Amino acid sequence: MPGLTETLRERARSHPDRVAYIAGDAEITYGDFDRRADKVAAALAGAGVGPGDRVAILDKNSLEYVEQLFGAPRIGAAQVPVNYRLAPDEVAYIVNDARAKVFVVGADFVPVLDAIAGKLEHTTHLLVIGGSDHPYRDYAAWVDAAPDAPPGAAHVADTSDVFCQLYSSGTTGLPKGVMLTHDNYFAALTTTNETWSVDETSILMVAMPMYHVAGNMLALSAIHNGIPGVIAREPDPTLIAQGIERNRVTHIFLVPVLLQFMPLIPDVTACDMSSLRLMLYGASPISEDVLRGAMRMLPTTDFMQVYGLTEVTGAIVMLPAADHDPDGPNAHRLRSAGLPNRDCTLKIVDPATQEELPTGQVGEILCRTPQNMKGYWRKPEATAAALSEDNWFRTGDAGYLDEDGYLYIHDRVKDMIISGGENIYPAEVENVLMGHPDISDCAVIGVPDAKWGETPKAIIVATSDIIDKDIIDYCRDRLAHFKCPTTVERREAIPRNPTGKILKRELRAPYWEGQERQVH
Repeated sequence: MPGLTETLRERARSHPDRVAYIAGDAEITYGDFDRRADKVAAALAGAGVGPGDRVAILDKNSLEYVEQLFGAPRIGAAQVPVNYRLAPDEVAYIVNDARAKVFVVGADFVPVLDAIAGKLEHTTHLLVIGGSDHPYRDYAAWVDAAPDAPPGAAHVADTSDVFCQLYSSGTTGLPKGVMLTHDNYFAALTTTNETWSVDETSILMVAMPMYHVAGNMLALSAIHNGIPGVIAREPDPTLIAQGIERNRVTHIFLVPVLLQFMPLIPDVTACDMSSLRLMLYGASPISEDVLRGAMRMLPTTDFMQVYGLTEVTGAIVMLPAADHDPDGPNAHRLRSAGLPNRDCTLKIVDPATQEELPTGQVGEILCRTPQNMKGYWRKPEATAAALSEDNWFRTGDAGYLDEDGYLYIHDRVKDMIISGGENIYPAEVENVLMGHPDISDCAVIGVPDAKWGETPKAIIVATSDIIDKDIIDYCRDRLAHFKCPTTVERREAIPRNPTGKILKRELRAPYWEGQERQVH
């Protein structure tokens, strides 16, 4: 089976004049997009990029984003999307870790590029999309000057090659490059078609950032199905609603925090969103009140919850639309994540022994699926710890399966915090806090938050009377704002076990008392 870039080629041959992507007032046909991907590939080849190389991009969603996504694999390279909410040093770490030879940056992020340009160890070409008041090469001019196709014979992708490398932070606090292959994506896209009822009349919206696996997958799903993909520049509720109305969008994925806000915004509810056939949601838990409000806003739309991770190429578990009846006989299923995909097998194991546990007992969630990543980039030990030789992936989440096969997420084996759909790893925040001269010890936990699901709380041992705001500001100078503590608590000591490990469960318990699950 040919790779995803050949899928684009085939779509361009069969219907060259059909719209591939719409971004604001701009749109591009399949024929033109295929040719554009060839020019991008040629420009990258001219920059010395070849098989196995990485091309980094820092921007909000754009046509340039998707043409890089498809252009790089045409010469055997892979795109590395970078979270635009990261602090400059965090961006530099990812670009350096990926050894990206080319770094493409949106004009909005020139200040970030200014701050790190001298720190990039492997990057030979710095390109900026748009703008004029900067010293960097213009991206459009660079692509336009390239030949119509890369030199020599076209690269023929092996479907086990890496197509895209998304970064997902780990409990060590340093991001890891998740290598996703053509095969991984094909497995995920096949499942999408089966469960989302995507057909030639569908119109998908890419509303989540393309550095997020959900945005990445929706952008690819459009090409895989040969249908239009509507690119939302950023996840703004009003712009999303207006884009749905204007383009008659049928399928979309949103995180619960957006579904919480949208019914409360008059400019959103004034839009005609009746074209929506399916609302996918996930990436963080949702309350029943938020779900009911969203369903009232979109009474003719089916809702489907999805659960997954970057390492498994998006969704591996889905709660069917039929189970979205808050007043029905199976209303309890709304508390579940749903049923595994057809090609996904789940098992619940004891985290310490890896022995399988009986139905209804909480343990670590493992999955075996063709969507499981190839591994972590240049991290064989981390790969071996997460992914067994027989393809069982350790999700790091804890939960149980009921007698009907529905998965219920109970807690996290790892200490990850999910705030508004963004993953936050306490170890990363703790590392920053320990650099503060007036903090001798600390721990970061997630606490319930009505707006974001949960937010980070810093529990510190202070050596002075430093105020909370100064501590939070200290973090904001060094981390993306969504990772920073929203509240601070002082303790005389941080509870630890005999080996020195922080007793996070003990710290979390008072804040989660009375909660149905230990995630919010």
